[in-house]
Amino acid sequence: MVRVLINVPKTVRRDEPFEVRLLISHPMESGQRRDTLGLAIPREIIDRLDCTLDGEAVIHMSLFPAISANPYLSFSAVAQRSGTMTITFSGDRGLTQVESVPITVV
Repeated sequence: MVRVLINVPKTVRRDEPFEVRLLISHPMESGQRRDTLGLAIPREIIDRLDCTLDGEAVIHMSLFPAISANPYLSFSAVAQRSGTMTITFSGDRGLTQVESVPITVV
């Protein structure tokens, strides 16, 4: 389980862009570093992030080992009606997690 902080405005205006900010607490280990014994530290990254608003795609991201630990991501979205924003990400070692946040349109 990965800790995710999602920051969106409490209310947004219809058809106007608003900012979505994510902070994902994850080590994002590239698999290229070595531990104190000289053994390779296994790769463990988040490699895909999908965001939908009531089932409609907002953004799809492919992430790579060059992304820093605890990635901070920011993007804009537009809502036409109130609903639920769902963020799904997956990664190495079978990691799949879904987070949701309500979006209220005024």
